[in-house]
Amino acid sequence: MGATLFVPRERLEGERRVALVPALVKRYADTGVRVVVEAGAGTAAGFPDAAYTEAGAEVVDTPAWGEAQVVACVRGPGPDTVAKLSRDAAVVGLLAPDADDFPRDAYAQSGARAFALEKLPRISRAQSMDALSSQAAAAGYRCVLLAAVELPRFFPMLTTAAGTIRPARVLVVGAGVAGLQAIATARRLGAVVEAYDVRAAARQEVESVGAKFVDTGVSAEGEGGYARELSDEEKQQQADVLARRIAQSNVVITTAAVPGKRAPRIVSKAMVEGMAPGSVIVDLGAAGGGNCEVTQPDERVEHQGVLVLGPTNPPAAVAAHASEMYARNCYNFIAPWLGDDGAVAIPGDDEVYRAAIVAGELPEPPAGNESDEEEAS
Repeated sequence: MGATLFVPRERLEGERRVALVPALVKRYADTGVRVVVEAGAGTAAGFPDAAYTEAGAEVVDTPAWGEAQVVACVRGPGPDTVAKLSRDAAVVGLLAPDADDFPRDAYAQSGARAFALEKLPRISRAQSMDALSSQAAAAGYRCVLLAAVELPRFFPMLTTAAGTIRPARVLVVGAGVAGLQAIATARRLGAVVEAYDVRAAARQEVESVGAKFVDTGVSAEGEGGYARELSDEEKQQQADVLARRIAQSNVVITTAAVPGKRAPRIVSKAMVEGMAPGSVIVDLGAAGGGNCEVTQPDERVEHQGVLVLGPTNPPAAVAAHASEMYARNCYNFIAPWLGDDGAVAIPGDDEVYRAAIVAGELPEPPAGNESDEEEAS
């Protein structure tokens, strides 16, 4: 029998996703890996236990933490669970390694390894493993639906016997994966969409999905394709232009984030107060402190007639497709470890895994061996 891959049921309240879908069980099993799934792991995402059993997985009532060589999860286990892991076991997931409660000491004591998909390098070879992007796409889609449900107006223009209804005006702040998906979704619903990003290079992407780019005269190109933090002067210049655009919008969707840092504060209380009553703000930066000054994580805040929503886990609301994408990300990350005999061998000289490991150590590469990238250079 080969190595054991264990997929737990997520414990975080409201988390409906799962790290393995039945369609991928055979791919793991074909390498000789024993696939073990905790009962109920996929139920909330629409994947019943019977579907895993039919696909060839073992469904167990008692979590198999100590038996697993590889654990694939959405959210990372807590310290008590990490203590149950076997030495050199590998945990793969969205582990939030920069959070204060990341159980680094527990990993050190157990000897297990932790691989955070948030830390993947932004290189072409890692794109198929990029869980942040796949889940951001789900978040961008979901946030527009939230806004459309809450807005007391139609999104599209309607011509009726009772007159013509003008389309809703939507402003998307941040044109990364989530922002672009939000733009595309709002456009499909018939809204007039504008978008802003501090990266000047985002203009072409914004226009390619049908939105008008808002130029504030501020550019903040950062390393690795992310935005850098702005100076106080740049923030003020940005705020002056955005305040005018926000006041003219029925819906504002904010998606701005700086990895490992607090979400940038972009929408002030005064800007919210400048919007018309009945307007809606959906703040996808809520989990990082919020892009909007009045945002409260996972709460509905009504401020002078404007509704501000701060969902911290929108992908969980579209758990079936979010899980399918996430499970493929996990498989693509783990598959290079798996041999035909079901053994697990993590390549210690690979830049993807060197970047992603946040607890434990990679195996020493064979003497004289170099990575493909180093050979290419």
